[in-house]
Amino acid sequence: MRTVRQRFTALYSAVFLGSAAVLLLIANVVASNRSAAVRTAPDGSASVPTVRLAEAQARIATLQAQLNAQEADTARRLVVGSVVALAVMALASLVLGRFVAGRVLRPLRAMTAATRRISADNLHERLAVRGPDDEVKGLADTIDALLHRLEGAFAAERRFVANASHELRTPLATMRASLDVAAAKPGRVPQTVALADRLRTELDQMDRLLEGLLMLARAQNGDLPERTAVVLGRVVSSALDARADEIAARGLDVQATGDDVRVRGNRTLLLRMADNLIDNGIRHNDPGGWMRVAVSGDATKAVLVVETGGRELDPARVAELGRPFRRLGGDRIGAGSGLGLSIVRAVAAAHGGALELRARPGGGLRAEVALPAGTPA
Repeated sequence: MRTVRQRFTALYSAVFLGSAAVLLLIANVVASNRSAAVRTAPDGSASVPTVRLAEAQARIATLQAQLNAQEADTARRLVVGSVVALAVMALASLVLGRFVAGRVLRPLRAMTAATRRISADNLHERLAVRGPDDEVKGLADTIDALLHRLEGAFAAERRFVANASHELRTPLATMRASLDVAAAKPGRVPQTVALADRLRTELDQMDRLLEGLLMLARAQNGDLPERTAVVLGRVVSSALDARADEIAARGLDVQATGDDVRVRGNRTLLLRMADNLIDNGIRHNDPGGWMRVAVSGDATKAVLVVETGGRELDPARVAELGRPFRRLGGDRIGAGSGLGLSIVRAVAAAHGGALELRARPGGGLRAEVALPAGTPA
């Protein structure tokens, strides 16, 4: 099995040995050029006249001094050349080492990018790293196995929520029928009527909660039957028309603009997404406040933006509103089921889109849903 450590050792050894060879080659070239200059005779005479012994010794001493000076100069030039060559090769080794390390670590960078893209909404994706059976592929296979187990756990959780929500609707319907029968009996007292009305209110709240859980589970499981081309602007208009009385009761100034951009998906889920955004804008708005609803798009995407006024919100807590049962502040306890925006996020993700929530600088909330565009209108 070829390991990453062995490949790193081979690659870096080759780079460093190559650098050393080039360094020695440069040093030898510099020394060879200087040695050739030393071997050149100072004059071209072919005969040496007879001299006395003292003159010969003086001549030998002079030549020896010249040879020592030339050798010292050669050594100095060799050191200077070696230093220059070492500096050049050090820079080259850094560039080559960075390039080689980048090539070797490319699978790890690809794994990191793929792991960051994978979330609870796309656990079906896998790293699927190809290559030799080394430590990198072993790590990728381990992560893929972990993602497979996580996908199974999330799917089991969603099935449990859907099944439990569905099964709870039967006893709630029985309780509601029994309550209606008891309240309709003759001789009832005012206390009983008041208690029955209060219980009906709680049962209605429970029905809305269960319906929200069923819708959330359906969207998270990607259960999108009857995909058709839906005009997003008409869906939003239907949601606004259905809540005209609530808008008038709170005295809200609503401005709606939009294009006839189309998306491909389930009309029921898209209508529920628009309903929840409009409901959130009405319920968590100031009396006499304002709300802006805009639908726009191009050839690639459709965008629905709902902006509302109100008090200033904490941006860190706004980012958590897309999770189930998350509310802002204690004053919102009891207002709704806490599933509205989480259903919006799930429906958008089921259609290949995304929900973005931002706190407005002047107060209020901005919710933006981006969906892939469908057939042109």
